[in-house]
Amino acid sequence: MSEHQPALAVNPAEWPRAIFYVAIAFSAFQIVTAAFHPFSTQVLRAVHVGFLLLMVFLAYPARGRQRPWQPLAWLLGLAGMATAAYQWYFESDLIQRSGELTDADMVMGLLVLVLVFEGARRVMGIGLPLICGLFLGYALFGQNLPGDLAHRGYGLDQVVNQLSFGTEGLYGIPTYVSATYIFLFILFGAFLEQAGMIRLFTDFAMGYFGHKTGGPAKVSVVSSALMGTITGSGVANVVTTGQFTIPLMKRFGYRPAFAGGVEATASMGSQLMPPVMGAVAFIMAETIDVPFHEIAKAALVPALLYFGSVFWMVHLEAKRADLAGLPKDECPDPWAAVRARWFLLIPLAILIWLLFSGRTPLFAGTVGLALTAIVILGSAIILRVSSLGLRIAFWIALGILCAGFFQLGIGVIFGVIGALVAACWFVKGGRETLRICLHALAEGPRHALPVGIACALVGVIIGVVSLTGVASTFAGFILAIGRDNLFLSLVLTMITCLVLGMGIPTIPNYIITSSIAAPALLDLGVPLIVSHMFVFYFGILADLTPPVALACFAAAPIAGARGLNISFWAVRIALAGFVVPFMAVYDPALMLQGGGWVAVLYIVFKAAFAIGLWGAASIGWFMYRLAWWERLLAMAAGVALILALPATDELGLGLGALLVAQHLWRRRRRGAVQV
Repeated sequence: MSEHQPALAVNPAEWPRAIFYVAIAFSAFQIVTAAFHPFSTQVLRAVHVGFLLLMVFLAYPARGRQRPWQPLAWLLGLAGMATAAYQWYFESDLIQRSGELTDADMVMGLLVLVLVFEGARRVMGIGLPLICGLFLGYALFGQNLPGDLAHRGYGLDQVVNQLSFGTEGLYGIPTYVSATYIFLFILFGAFLEQAGMIRLFTDFAMGYFGHKTGGPAKVSVVSSALMGTITGSGVANVVTTGQFTIPLMKRFGYRPAFAGGVEATASMGSQLMPPVMGAVAFIMAETIDVPFHEIAKAALVPALLYFGSVFWMVHLEAKRADLAGLPKDECPDPWAAVRARWFLLIPLAILIWLLFSGRTPLFAGTVGLALTAIVILGSAIILRVSSLGLRIAFWIALGILCAGFFQLGIGVIFGVIGALVAACWFVKGGRETLRICLHALAEGPRHALPVGIACALVGVIIGVVSLTGVASTFAGFILAIGRDNLFLSLVLTMITCLVLGMGIPTIPNYIITSSIAAPALLDLGVPLIVSHMFVFYFGILADLTPPVALACFAAAPIAGARGLNISFWAVRIALAGFVVPFMAVYDPALMLQGGGWVAVLYIVFKAAFAIGLWGAASIGWFMYRLAWWERLLAMAAGVALILALPATDELGLGLGALLVAQHLWRRRRRGAVQV
């Protein structure tokens, strides 16, 4: 789920030994607290932030990409851990004197604020710390502002108490979600990646779509969608699957900028794809107090439309440029790939079942992670056993273990994992599997650093909004400008999300806009989940929107094209992402919020038809090359279908049907081959 990569080598095995061990300790702490809950939630959040600060200062230099100067790095990192130790040791005292800080409290509160700001600057640049600094300045000096923006005034001790202690600031809901759900799912994905899940998804996509028209680009779309089920990170997908798919697309004739745009667009969609989605989905569930599976359910149809749109755009571009796929004999057998690594799908399937059966993400993540470890370690042993009977017995035992997981104590599960670790130590090749597991334990914190430090810092915004009540003021501005016009308010909210996204990742973007803009949409009658999904979607699309498009610039060195050119293509390819949220607001059935199956099927058909028409207008191809007036006709039909006005559906369907009929007539007249 990470949005940035550490300055150190990507492979944790190449890290300095101290950082590697700190990462292992970080993972161990998170696993133990998830399984046994030995600490209060305040201590859990504080120690989580302490570990984040320790790893950030050890892994990220103050500037440039050289390794941090170790004495200073350890000093700052241990100072971060000291703030966690202070919260732990004086937990009861801090609760008893809440709001009345001692001198030591002030020192530790200011220290953790400074360290979190500096840590976030090192990880993701100046954008997010600058925005959070503005909110902090507003809390301290906002009483001097004119008009409705002014608040009653707060002293430094009140601000420090709000932000550095309790659960309203740095240790607020985003940090809690990072310390529980997000870290476990990141670790879950790291284990599957290290065990070969990327290869499984890529080979499966290559086998099914590589030989079709425009096959290499379709492989990019499908593999990114599948990767999104376990990683939920757009930029991480770009730099993993993109290393393979972008050169492949270029090799078969796609323009470099288009190839980069396809990968960036498909990869960013991973945050929309259930079951795991991105870190924002977990924060959203906790913020609006709804079960996670409700968020995943609301995201399902729009995510399928999003990836369907990208797939359609790729197909049209391939037809326009007459791009063939790979020779079929060069494509792997998709089912051979599944047979080779099918056991990796077991924990993923159980995770999906748990999430959609109403279990909490924390429970589902813990179970999924434990089963992943058991499957990886167990398969390393059993695949080296020659006896077919023993193999069958192992898989039967694993099935019994999965079926009885809920009746077994967590101590029994840890005992099983410990026994498998011991067995791997003595089995030929088993130590390599143990090494993979260790690297996964270190890889998880590497991906968690950008997410976790962003979650901690945006607590400043949440704390200030809660302290000053500025959210209601901002919502009033939107309502006043929109003058009860829902469409205008939606456009203003979209622009806010896209502008904020130029400098900050998706998580803080969502938290800011959901705090100050989503309430305005609620006041205009937009359903709760739909209003938050609206800002979530545009927070993601900000990473594709010029001039600052993080995913596109991540794809630029791989594609050998300018990030800005990739961004322009990405916006065209991701057209559905800009349309679907508006359609969902006017008809919440698109997010499965109300309405029967007839309403859902109708809005899905209408959305898919609109997306198809917009794609044809954008690429300039349907069954044949579109004339300029046909492109205008397709665009007008698509626009009519998304407008929630009387007779616009009929107009859009009529114009769209006219275009399709005209191309069918041309094909029949020419005897052309069907698309």
